[in-house]
Amino acid sequence: MDTINSEHVDAETNWVGRVSKRAFSRVEFTAYLVLGGLLTIVAAIGTIGAVMTLAKAAADVESPLPLVIAIDRILLVLMIIEILHTVRVSFHEGALACEQFLVVGLIASIRRMLVITLESSQAQDSGPSAPELHGLFNSSMIELCVLGGLILVMVVSIFLLRRNAHAHGAETHVLKR
Repeated sequence: MDTINSEHVDAETNWVGRVSKRAFSRVEFTAYLVLGGLLTIVAAIGTIGAVMTLAKAAADVESPLPLVIAIDRILLVLMIIEILHTVRVSFHEGALACEQFLVVGLIASIRRMLVITLESSQAQDSGPSAPELHGLFNSSMIELCVLGGLILVMVVSIFLLRRNAHAHGAETHVLKR
């Protein structure tokens, strides 16, 4: 009698497991589809904005500001595309690829370095007082050093992931769900 009840409980557990797995897979598929669509729209809008900013930069060759803003926008679009690629890889393989997240972080850090450099150069032109310039310079240098260290760590991490992947097969740098 106990074996019959045990088999019935196992069958119910397996059925519940299959149904919940199928339901969660559909929710995950829908979420990836919506997220991918939204990221595609944002990438398209960002690309249009970058092209318009680049056209302004071409018209105004005297000031480097529009050119730096155009580079900033292009890097933002590149980050969005890398995130979209990560979503695509996660969807198809059912795994998170660590390297794509590092690449997005690398692009974001470089982008922030460009913005800090631009803000620092523009601060001198706007004419703040010497103590304000000194404080801005110090905080900018600290942030640039931290970002430089972060970039170095991410580049070394990407190098180690790739070296490890070549040594142990392609699956080593992927986190399975």
